[in-house]
Amino acid sequence: MLVAVHGFGSIWTRRFGKNVESVARYTRDAAFYNTTGVPVGNNVRARSRVYGVGRFSGSSGFTPHRPERMLNRVFKCAEPCWRINGTQVLFEELMSEAVMPDYHLVIVRHSDTGWIDREATWKARECVLVSFSESDVAQEAMLLMPAFSWVLGGHGPLVLEPDPMKPGRARLRGAGG
Repeated sequence: MLVAVHGFGSIWTRRFGKNVESVARYTRDAAFYNTTGVPVGNNVRARSRVYGVGRFSGSSGFTPHRPERMLNRVFKCAEPCWRINGTQVLFEELMSEAVMPDYHLVIVRHSDTGWIDREATWKARECVLVSFSESDVAQEAMLLMPAFSWVLGGHGPLVLEPDPMKPGRARLRGAGG
């Protein structure tokens, strides 16, 4: 499955490989995990209602010191797997050419959508919820969204519109325009 990255959750963790011989190998053998989080006091905490992660390996082409360079880039990914401790999406390989993704990794926050009522239908059926964090005043969700799918919050529906000229790009827009 091909996934374009459009944002990252607020929390990063990492694990390093056992055979560390140099700084370059250190990064190549590492795994970087990204999930959602919300502000709690002066810190960002997971406060997971649905736990899951995006897993990027150092050998996949992911740049851990400059993750913003991965935005609007397409990765070959394994299908999401559901484990005892949550959903995991493995980002296996950064694609070198411009290809149309099957899904877009999108982060939505309450500031973008308004409050999401998780008890109601708040996302299109074809969207895959990876992670959802919530506190009294904040929400953040990590979703795999196909083109033209939607999310619904207090500000109304937002539709994911791909850029037909640039395959890895898309943006959430209000359904009215």
